[in-house]
Amino acid sequence: MTLKQIVEALLLASPEPLDDKQLQALLADEGATRVDLAEVLGRLQAECQDRPLELVRVASGWRYQVRRDYAPWVQRLFPQKAGRYSRAMLETLAIIAYRQPVSRGDIEAIRGVAVSSQIIRTLEAREWIRIVGHKEVPGRPALYATTRRFLDDFNLQRLEQLPPLPVEDDDETETEPPAGT
Repeated sequence: MTLKQIVEALLLASPEPLDDKQLQALLADEGATRVDLAEVLGRLQAECQDRPLELVRVASGWRYQVRRDYAPWVQRLFPQKAGRYSRAMLETLAIIAYRQPVSRGDIEAIRGVAVSSQIIRTLEAREWIRIVGHKEVPGRPALYATTRRFLDDFNLQRLEQLPPLPVEDDDETETEPPAGT
């Protein structure tokens, strides 16, 4: 068996992404170096170019996944409907992702409406957000930030890979004063 075959087997068998340190520890008896691993991972990625399977690096490490192009067929394996998320939940998650760390009050100020406790609980249960501290104001409200699980589930390595927010044109948002004032 080659190092490449062993790495491929480890990545296919693992239920979670494996990072470089984990792979190196698992391959300690084989004497695999970082350079060896980088070369093997690069070759495995290249071999997937024309396959429905791709090797991707996410925040937690490396994993194999089916390419998005094949989603219509793969979804047939899972007839239950995927979780539907409300606009309020997705807006809340987006605010946390782009503005973290952020308090519930900050989220409410941006959205202009109250954030239900159920939304926060659901995002925490999905392990997409967590409390990272408390704001230094009276009441010490919790500060929320996204997790590695969020990055993994959204196929990101870093927050910088989030799409840029659209820039609002100040000229369009200003209104003319009423005539005669």
